Amino acid sequence: MLSSVLFVDDDVDVLSSIDKLFTGIDLNVFHALNADEAFEIIGNEEIAVIVSDYAMPGMKGTELLSRVKSLSPDTLRMLMTTHRNLDVAVNAINEGEIFRFIVKPWDNEGMAETVQEAVHRYSLIQSLRNNSETTLLSVSQTIELKDPYTRGHCERVARYSLMTARELGLSAASLDSIKYGSWLHDCGKIGVPEHILNKAGPLDEMEFDIIKKHPDWGAEVARQANLSQTVINIILYHHERYDGSGYPSGIQGEKIPIEAKIVAVSDIFDALTSDRAYRAKYDNARAVNIILKMSGNILDPVVIDAFVFKGMKFSRGSSPILSG
Repeated sequence: MLSSVLFVDDDVDVLSSIDKLFTGIDLNVFHALNADEAFEIIGNEEIAVIVSDYAMPGMKGTELLSRVKSLSPDTLRMLMTTHRNLDVAVNAINEGEIFRFIVKPWDNEGMAETVQEAVHRYSLIQSLRNNSETTLLSVSQTIELKDPYTRGHCERVARYSLMTARELGLSAASLDSIKYGSWLHDCGKIGVPEHILNKAGPLDEMEFDIIKKHPDWGAEVARQANLSQTVINIILYHHERYDGSGYPSGIQGEKIPIEAKIVAVSDIFDALTSDRAYRAKYDNARAVNIILKMSGNILDPVVIDAFVFKGMKFSRGSSPILSG
């Protein structure tokens, strides 16, 4: 079944241009000239994404989207605005009222890509509600398709994390959550443009700001899919640092959930030992030495000890070998 997208704008020429833009794309496109028409459509149709203009007579786009949040919580909300209203759009994103904004006049390719990304996010939430292992693993593998350098990454992170969690004596329930959280830790990247994910050189400040939002986006997806709090914590906090210099919250030490700290070590180790667009992979010994230098600043020393010296059976002066 095709996903449905609703565009709201009081300018019929804008709506006509949108219809032409999405001709040939596998989406059901609805449009409304005002808030009343939009509410009627939302009441009768399952809308994956709503894109509303900001400056409309009567009800402003921000108020419309805020009401849609209550009427249809899963619907992804996007705001169209001019450059002079960018502050409004940024504030709406920060307050959780909208997912993205589109600047008028828009770039056709960028508009289509952004809307399709939002549709994919909506589909992700619906899929995760199934909550079966097969579905969760399938979702993680689908996300990896956005970045050819991360093929198999989530399964390897799960394997390393489970090894570490067992060394730390965590409960069976925690092990299940760690497995699912490892598979889904990067699910927020469904909202990151592929040209940023696959960039060969260093990211600029704006691109890195977008990357830094993926834990929040992923955690919100997990919340909407009613996944466990532990899974949500892994997704949200796996880029926090032991010294508090991480993101998105800047929490530190014991305030970071242990499950997230375990996945952080595994995530970094697998990144170091995998080819990336910007460098070749490191061997296990070099990767472990890099991780050891992160002890007490980026990573939790207790988790590193369980991962390196117990799980990896690494001793100083020899090469690490993954046990099991």
